[in-house]
Amino acid sequence: MTNPIADIEEAKVILITGSNTTENHPVLSSFVKRAVTKKRAKLIVVDPRKIPITEFATVWLRQNVGSDVAWINGMMHVIIKENLYAKEYVEKRTEGFEALKKVVKKYTPEYVEEISGIPGDDLVEAARLYAKGSAGSILYAMGITQHISGTDNVKSLANLAMLCGNMGIEGGGVNPLRGQNNVQGACDMGVLPNVFSGYQPVSDPGVSERMSQAWSVPSLSTEPGLTATIMMEKAYKGVLKFLYIIGENPMVSDPNLNHAKKSMENLDFMVVQDIFLTETAKMADVVLPAASFAEKEGTFVNTERKVQRVRKAIEPPGEARADWNIICDLSDRMGYSMNYEIARTVMKEIADVTPSYAGIRYDRIEDDGLHWPCPDTDHHGTLRLHVGKFSCGKGKFHAIDYIPPAETIDDEYPLYLTTGRVIYQYHTGTMTMKTTGLNELAPECFVEISGQDAETYGVTDGSILKISSRRGEIEVKAKISEKAINGTVFLPFHYANAAANILTNSALDPVAKIPEYKVCAVRLFRAA
Repeated sequence: MTNPIADIEEAKVILITGSNTTENHPVLSSFVKRAVTKKRAKLIVVDPRKIPITEFATVWLRQNVGSDVAWINGMMHVIIKENLYAKEYVEKRTEGFEALKKVVKKYTPEYVEEISGIPGDDLVEAARLYAKGSAGSILYAMGITQHISGTDNVKSLANLAMLCGNMGIEGGGVNPLRGQNNVQGACDMGVLPNVFSGYQPVSDPGVSERMSQAWSVPSLSTEPGLTATIMMEKAYKGVLKFLYIIGENPMVSDPNLNHAKKSMENLDFMVVQDIFLTETAKMADVVLPAASFAEKEGTFVNTERKVQRVRKAIEPPGEARADWNIICDLSDRMGYSMNYEIARTVMKEIADVTPSYAGIRYDRIEDDGLHWPCPDTDHHGTLRLHVGKFSCGKGKFHAIDYIPPAETIDDEYPLYLTTGRVIYQYHTGTMTMKTTGLNELAPECFVEISGQDAETYGVTDGSILKISSRRGEIEVKAKISEKAINGTVFLPFHYANAAANILTNSALDPVAKIPEYKVCAVRLFRAA
């Protein structure tokens, strides 16, 4: 997030898109609700489903799945045409405005309605509402990123925020809501294939040399590594022979699961390190039992870039150990010694090699965390990014055109499928499905379908349906719901015994290599 969570309550207008906030981020959603009910902030929700947060919305735009660039460009078209944009901000702090203006010119409300299904008048109302707010906060999640145009979607939201001067101000910003508790921290630590910790490019020879010296190794490659999705494809083709998976369950979470299963079966050797025997761990040659968050010392970094202490509360069961201990022992046996006495020592090295973490030490985060960047030990952390100026100098507008999803509906597969989460289960259910109370509240998979579509296909509530795509087929119970949009069905992806990701498309965003989980074509019929 560019802004702290508390800033949501200071916003005059909030735009939520691609986020079922009350179910996926229930604590954070309370900030939105208070902003609307206590401080009279205006809320715009753009989502194809009638999710619970729409009850608090001033405007709800129901777009066709996969049409996000079109409606964002449409809002910017209205804002520019009506001279509602922040002219001084755009002139002094940004570049590329003329190219953006040229591209969005054709995205009239009428043209956007053809693509997105959003009524033109509603689009205009939302655009005016966002532009006229003195501080506008944009919140988004994986409903924006999990598309072949995911990178374009995020850049488009940044365009919209800059156009209205909402970057680097209290109550503003472009704020991704992370899907899991330490996703931000994992990315910060360099698990992305093209960066070291703190997003230092591996392609930069200077950075590579500094890291080589810090780790006392002759040289480090300046070539980026592979993303998880590309690894699976290379395993399928027999190029990649070994996988070491830590804290992931791709046998439920990966797209096109039949393909993913074949990829992992094609490996010569697979190691899984996790706290429970997941569906993926059952396929492993070796399973390394890891300690949970409550059984180890360390830090987590939350969605607002806040580095916080995690303290050991209980002893890990059996042979389970902290992840860093396991990795260090493996490294020692492979010939590179990692001599860290305690977790605090690891944090010191992170600070030593990561400029944005340079001022973060355990003794500084004993009582409360610090937001990075924190460049030295006298610095108090950075609540808001891009205040006064952008870290790269001027903010860059990206002129982006709409492209359709990788897979569209046809006579054979006439319905769109989109996937997501429910409040009572978490990710692949590794932890939550071992909890009796949660399983009573959300015991099984379901397909959410509109009343009109249910009538068309002869579906009754609770009936068993077969849903198939070009990649596979599952059986689930029907749930007729006003949340659903005609022509689109919804599946939660948590359930291994009716895995939504058997159906989903593995087409990737060309930049981030994220699969298009949110859009694919399916057909359904009553099970025998």
